[in-house]
Amino acid sequence: MTAVLTVEGLSKTFDMHALGDKRVVGLDDVSFAVRRGEFLAVVGESGSGKSSLLKCLYRTYDPTDGSARYHPEDVDLATCDDRTVMALRDSAVGYTSQFLDEIPRVPAVDVVSRPLRERGTDPEAARERARELLDALGLPEELWDAYPATFSGGERQRVNLAQALAPEPDLLLLDEPTSALDPETRAAAVDLLSTATGEQTTVIGVFHDREVVESVADRVAVLDGGRLQRVVPVAEFSGEVVA
Repeated sequence: MTAVLTVEGLSKTFDMHALGDKRVVGLDDVSFAVRRGEFLAVVGESGSGKSSLLKCLYRTYDPTDGSARYHPEDVDLATCDDRTVMALRDSAVGYTSQFLDEIPRVPAVDVVSRPLRERGTDPEAARERARELLDALGLPEELWDAYPATFSGGERQRVNLAQALAPEPDLLLLDEPTSALDPETRAAAVDLLSTATGEQTTVIGVFHDREVVESVADRVAVLDGGRLQRVVPVAEFSGEVVA
């Protein structure tokens, strides 16, 4: 099957000016490829480079070296200009972390539907899709028209995940999207991740929960000290550290 993303030698070094210009390696010569519709889970201990990998792919960080070739657009995500990055974010590449970047005084249903409305979807159809996702994630209906700034951490995380899934991006990057969820809600999120992404969406997701990894992933990438140790089918994933 054709690769959607090919990563080669991706590296990120941070210059810590407050520490006498000490250089800290966040990502070191990472290479892998993901196929269309594949779900790649990224695991490893804290500080292993998981979030740095996603931020380099989304270009929140500028990689120090290497490439990340996004094949549908024949674009190197590691080096393309800012205008291309923004266009891809609007049309093809989605990202969400465990923290919701709230828009003041905007109801949850409109936070979730915003990416669809920005792509030209009829506003009411976009809100209906948002309601479906919020319902699937177990967010109480009375909160759909409330402001996420007043929500608990787990409730905000559900809004965040729903917003990421709503536009069904071609490539979806997830950074610990279930970390604040209780077991029942996490199970609902796993079910949604397994069904809502579909065959056309390729997912690279950072997770700490082994059960989530084993439920959603096709393959597992193990990072340690910024380096990729191995990529294995989820059926072979055993013994690695997930937290």
